[in-house]
Amino acid sequence: MLLDRGVSGIIYISGLHADTAQSPQRYVDQRERGLPVVFINGFCEGVDAPFISTDDRLAAMQAVSHLVSLGHRRIGLAVGPDRFVPVKRKVAGFRQALESTLGIDDTDELIEHSFFSVEGGAAAATALMSRGVTGIVAGSDMMALGAIRAARSAGLSVPEDVSVIGYDDSLLIAYTDPPLTSVRQGVAAMSEVAVQALLAEIGGAPGPRTEFLFDPELVVRRSTGPAPGA
Repeated sequence: MLLDRGVSGIIYISGLHADTAQSPQRYVDQRERGLPVVFINGFCEGVDAPFISTDDRLAAMQAVSHLVSLGHRRIGLAVGPDRFVPVKRKVAGFRQALESTLGIDDTDELIEHSFFSVEGGAAAATALMSRGVTGIVAGSDMMALGAIRAARSAGLSVPEDVSVIGYDDSLLIAYTDPPLTSVRQGVAAMSEVAVQALLAEIGGAPGPRTEFLFDPELVVRRSTGPAPGA
């Protein structure tokens, strides 16, 4: 549709370039036609374009480190389908953090894949809580809200019984009950760089063909607290 409208370039955000099960050929074809493109949150090997992403590996490590500092020793990860690049990176960071902080190298039962929705978060959290986790790192704020719902449905309190961390730090998250601890993406900075990169491409001065990683920021609120008995 955008090509039919004669656009000079396209910024893709969390599109099929983030899905490892999809072929990147459509993007290759666009570049071969000379269309300037920039990608946000995802990476396709072999596509001649700038990529801009949040460092998802670091985001997961920040979340785990925060829970460990609060005394949690049984921590679970609730994320979306494992074919997506950001999910793969969060899983890698989660595994690395558990091994480096707690010496846990068998993390399979602590990772639950679901959908990026409230319902998906609730389902994943229910499975993780049945395995005894006291801290949950969610792959999105919506999943985190689902985890809180699941905890309350099980008769548990957040954060007294279960701590929950979201991802994105969406605009209304500070006003949830309880206010959600979340890993914030640098949306403004990433957007500015994406637009600058696209304008450079359109102007005939292409930027580096690499991935620019932006550091996330852990924003601590009241959905996380000391582990039970800590």
